[in-house]
Amino acid sequence: MALYQYKGIDSSGREKKGQLAADNVVQAKQKVKTLGIMLTSIKEQKSAGPTNNKSGLSLGGGVSVEVLALMTRQLATLLKAKIQIVEAFNALIDQTENDTLKVVLSEIRQKVNEGSSLAKAMGDYPKIFDNVYVNMVEAGEQSGTLDIVLLRLADFTEAQVKLKNKIQGSMTYPVVMIVFGSIMMGIIFVFVIPKITKIFVSMKKELPLQTEICIWISDFLKGYWWAVIFGVILTWIMFNRYISTKSGEKKWHALLLKMPIVGKLTTMINVSRFCSTLETLLSSGVPIITAMKIVMNLVSNVHIRSTIALAKDSVQEGGTIAKPLKESGLFPSMVTHMIALGERSGEIEPMLKIVAENYEDQVNSKLNGLTSTLEPIMMVAMGGAVAFIVFSVVVPMMELSSMK
Repeated sequence: MALYQYKGIDSSGREKKGQLAADNVVQAKQKVKTLGIMLTSIKEQKSAGPTNNKSGLSLGGGVSVEVLALMTRQLATLLKAKIQIVEAFNALIDQTENDTLKVVLSEIRQKVNEGSSLAKAMGDYPKIFDNVYVNMVEAGEQSGTLDIVLLRLADFTEAQVKLKNKIQGSMTYPVVMIVFGSIMMGIIFVFVIPKITKIFVSMKKELPLQTEICIWISDFLKGYWWAVIFGVILTWIMFNRYISTKSGEKKWHALLLKMPIVGKLTTMINVSRFCSTLETLLSSGVPIITAMKIVMNLVSNVHIRSTIALAKDSVQEGGTIAKPLKESGLFPSMVTHMIALGERSGEIEPMLKIVAENYEDQVNSKLNGLTSTLEPIMMVAMGGAVAFIVFSVVVPMMELSSMK
C-alpha cells in the first residue's frame, strides 16, 4: 500500500483535503469517491529518498528523536503482542501524526511486504534511522528478539535525548547573558556615552584614563559598528573552516580536553556515550567489531575516536579493548579497570552498563555545577562592565561639580 494526498469538494461545496492508504491510484480514487467527495487532485506521497549521510545521532527530514523513540516503543509493543509486522506498521501509520514519518513508514511497510528485511528497508532512510538503529534491528531480526531489541533501542534513544537536552539547557543561561549583555553594552556605548561626552569636552581638562578608554570605545563602535559585526561573523566563519580541517580539528579537540571544567566534561560525555552505546549494541547481539565501528563514529572527540579505533584493531588481532584505552591516557582508570574486569570474566555488557550509568550521573552533576558556577561569573562580569562605565562617567562629573 501507498499513501495518497487528495483534494476535493464535498456535497456542501466546501474544499476537503486529506490522505489515505491504497494499493494504487485507482483504488485511492474509489475510496475518495465513497467518502462523498468530488476529487480535484490526488498524488502519491513519497519520501525524499535514500541519502548517503549515515553519521551521528541527529535526525533529518522533519522527524525528531522524541517522535522516533515513541514510534520505536509502539512498534516493540505491537510485535510483543504477536501482531504481524505488516499489520503493526498499518497501526503505526494510523497513529503517527508526523507526515514525514507516516510516508517513510508506508514505504518501509511496502518493502517488507515485498520480502525485504526490516533492517534493510530502514537502512534506506539514514537521516531517520542511523547506523545504531539499523544494526540493532538487524541483530534483533537474526536472533528472533526484535521486540526486546526495539524496547532497548527506545530506552537508548530517549537517554540520548535527555543528555542532549541537559547540555543545551546548561548552555542556555550563559549564551542568553552574553548576547543580552553585549546588546545592552552596545546601546550604552553608541547612544548614551556620546551625549555625555559633549559635557566632558566642554570641561577642557584632562580626563581620567578609564574615561578616555570609554570615549574611545564609544567613538569606535559608533563609527565602525559594521566592522565589528563583520569581524565577528568573519572570525566565526574562519574558525569553523579551520576546525573542519584535520589538523584544525585535532588541535581544537586537544585544547578542549585540556581546558578546565570543559575538558573533564567533554571526557565524561564521550566516555558515557561510548559505554552506553557499546553496551546497548553488544546486549542486542551486534558483533563486537561492528559495534566498535559504530561507536567510533558516534564519539565526537577525534582523539577519543582514534583511541577507540586502536581498541577495535586490538580486538581484531585477538587483544583486549581495555589495554589501548588505558595506554591512551584519555579514559579514566576506573573505566579501563571495569572494562578489563568485564573482559576477563566474560561479563563486559554489565560492566559497561555500570560505567555508563555512573558517568551519566556524573555528567548530570557536572552540568548542574557548571550552571551554578557560570551564573555568578556572568553576574560579576556584567557588574564589572557596568561599574567601569559608571566610574568613567561619575569621576569627571564629580570634578565638573567641584569646579562649579
